[in-house]
Amino acid sequence: MIKQSIIENVLEAALSTGGDFSEVFIEDKFVNSIELQSDKVEKSISGRDFGIGIRIFSGLQNVYTYTSDFTEEGLIEAAKRAALAISGGGNGIIHPLQKEIVQPIHTIAQLPQTVEHARKVAVMRKANEIAKSYDERIRQVGLRYVDEEQHVLIANSEGKFVEDQRVHSRLAIQSTAMDGGEMQSGFYGPGAHAGFEFIENLDLQHYAGEASRIAVTMLGADECPSGKFPVIIDNEFGGVIFHEACGHGLEATSVAKNNSVFANRIGEKVAPDIVTYIDDGTLPNEWGSLSIDDEGEKTRKNVLIENGILKGYMIDKFNARRMNTEATGSSRRQSYRFNPTSRMTNTYIAPGQSTPEEIISSTENGIYAKYMGGGQVNPATGDYNFAVAEAYLVKDGKIDRPLRGATLIGNGAKTLQMVDKVGNNLAHGAGMCGSVSGSLPVNVGQPMLRVSEITVGGTKGE
Repeated sequence: MIKQSIIENVLEAALSTGGDFSEVFIEDKFVNSIELQSDKVEKSISGRDFGIGIRIFSGLQNVYTYTSDFTEEGLIEAAKRAALAISGGGNGIIHPLQKEIVQPIHTIAQLPQTVEHARKVAVMRKANEIAKSYDERIRQVGLRYVDEEQHVLIANSEGKFVEDQRVHSRLAIQSTAMDGGEMQSGFYGPGAHAGFEFIENLDLQHYAGEASRIAVTMLGADECPSGKFPVIIDNEFGGVIFHEACGHGLEATSVAKNNSVFANRIGEKVAPDIVTYIDDGTLPNEWGSLSIDDEGEKTRKNVLIENGILKGYMIDKFNARRMNTEATGSSRRQSYRFNPTSRMTNTYIAPGQSTPEEIISSTENGIYAKYMGGGQVNPATGDYNFAVAEAYLVKDGKIDRPLRGATLIGNGAKTLQMVDKVGNNLAHGAGMCGSVSGSLPVNVGQPMLRVSEITVGGTKGE
């Protein structure tokens, strides 16, 4: 991308006022997005984004700047301008850059940039037809196709010099059903760290059919009762509750500042023995995976909670300084415009011993959350409020009628402690996670599990 000699000069300029660490992040990204609504391609956008981020540490000072001027003069000027914010005292040394070879963990068969627009639209039209034909009450189907091809180069004053290629592909399907004056919607959005082969090989009957099935099912749903119930949360995207209410609390972004209920609790019992919580960026071709993080460190499998015991956090390079520990390959950013920090990749509750049938049959009166919707969480306290996209009443150990308007309300740390059943059917769901370093592709996952009690907000009293 840029000559190594220029990068070395930029790293040196960044340390000119006394910093003790400097870093350059170079990004070249290609993005394609297509939207199909009411059988027509409404929007098709292709773009390229190129830029450089420069970061400087001096003790616990952290300065970040970025530019799209990739001339040597422009880069050195940006580095020196950022260095002016450093209040000296450091003795930064530039170590010789040693190029590292990244061993790819993802198989990419078809780079999206090489695939014709018509082939992408053809898949969308097929999914559209499947979703529309599911039921006559499906009145509208919307699809969004996205692919990204990102090339990064990361170099720092400690001698790191590494390049990586990241490829993401996703197809999001939303169906809307109407009956009289009532309207309900269903959504499914599979994605992967993979090329166009992922899109062409999708089981569209399943994904498009599910989006429409959810919408139609919710048309006939009863109002959800309010109260405290045992709640069965299904696998895959059901893990979004623990991603939001627990995962963010295990990122050094909050832990290092003691803004987390999990801060300073390593070795403590924070969940039942049946709960093991993992963040693993090394899973091949998964949506949230990376070969290296955005500081150039290899990603890894980080066991955060093991058999109920808090074992570790997700830590980036700067917050490792705050915490006097080592980074865990967990640093991420949306683009060169963002200062990186600790973020999740593929975060999930490991499978347990119970079968889904056992979990349901042992629940006399509760709520079954098949698909989760959106929600809100306070990262400092873990308090959350999540909508359930598809819910059912569980009665006498059997799934009963569908329910609408279900909301789960609670505290992540407390909910974690009340997990009393963990299934054996682990699955992952693709989503986007927003935080201080931007919006990132992440997987959330879990097997089916049961929480002994959650406050359920509904549209009628218990």
